[in-house]
Amino acid sequence: MRFPRTAAVVALIAGELATSSPAHTAVEQQIHLTARKFEYSPNQITLKEGTPVVLEIRSLDRKHGFSIPELGVRADVPAGKSVVVRFTPAKAGTFHFHCDVFCGSGHEGMEGTIVVEG
Repeated sequence: MRFPRTAAVVALIAGELATSSPAHTAVEQQIHLTARKFEYSPNQITLKEGTPVVLEIRSLDRKHGFSIPELGVRADVPAGKSVVVRFTPAKAGTFHFHCDVFCGSGHEGMEGTIVVEG
């Protein structure tokens, strides 16, 4: 009875499992952000360049927008719901985010800062 092919297949699968283990993938940074009339909380977020980000944004009152123009990130946040935004910051620096859906007389001040460390 011969098993050379079986041994080769097992070795191939073992090699695939070893290269796809969590130790070889970047760990996502998870951030929870709330939006409500005229403010985000937190309004300052620190990220790492090249590290994937999972940003969960929840509106506590009405529809809002979320925009980081310099990083190409944009989302609508429906009233009373959450959205998940995934991105990987490709450059270090300080970037501003803001609500881009008019939400009332204090809308212009609904903003925050993201610091991406290199």
